[in-house]
Amino acid sequence: MNPVAFALGPIWLHWYGFMYIVGFAGGFWLAVHRARKLPAWNRDRASDLLFYVAVGVVLGARLGYMFFYDFAGFMNEPWRIVKVWQGGMSFHGGLIGVILAMFWYARKSRLRFFQVADFVAPIVPIGLFAGRIGNFINGELWGKVTDSPLGMWVFDPQLQRMVQKYPTQLLEALLEGLVLFAILWGYTTKSCPEGATSGLFLLCYGIFRFCVEFFRAPDAQLGYLVWNWVTMGQLLSLPMLAIGAGFIVRAYRRDVQASSQ
Repeated sequence: MNPVAFALGPIWLHWYGFMYIVGFAGGFWLAVHRARKLPAWNRDRASDLLFYVAVGVVLGARLGYMFFYDFAGFMNEPWRIVKVWQGGMSFHGGLIGVILAMFWYARKSRLRFFQVADFVAPIVPIGLFAGRIGNFINGELWGKVTDSPLGMWVFDPQLQRMVQKYPTQLLEALLEGLVLFAILWGYTTKSCPEGATSGLFLLCYGIFRFCVEFFRAPDAQLGYLVWNWVTMGQLLSLPMLAIGAGFIVRAYRRDVQASSQ
């Protein structure tokens, strides 16, 4: 597919950037919807928070990609950091950026960190879904070569021929986007202890991403890091599993202790 959605003279709108706009717009709509049902939130607070989150996502994702996945390239050509239309955004870097943004917002608004994090967590999958569709349109992050019926025919510039590859961008859009959204949105329809929603997000995303990496081709500039199968995505997802499980256990322990007093 043509990565450019449309061009108007010198102004080009890339599908990749457009999907970020879709993600932020969908996230804002969901945030306003959630704000109506939670006593500590309203439309203005949700709008203010989403601004900080958007800045954290873009800066964190781009810096994360440069440092985690292409540090050597960044050192050789530092100016490539601004070429976001070529792709190259790291979820884990974006997550760090969002966490910092939530800390800042919580302090600014005098809210507890997990009040903010639990509010944001069910909204994030809409952005993940849009971003993975952007990856697909951009023709990046394809999976391994396969003869499976799940494979899609694509042109491989290195092999200079058409090959079948797993469409791991679409698999991630399904798992990290739609399935994760359904899990978190359904979970938050009932009363849950503070911090548990954030923990569930980290745990589920870590599981989904770790599994998808078995089908996804490793980044060419990195390859496999350990044992000829561990990728950078898996390495960065492991802490999410441990931290997410820890948040859930901590949240329910505190809830039990509070109810027993």
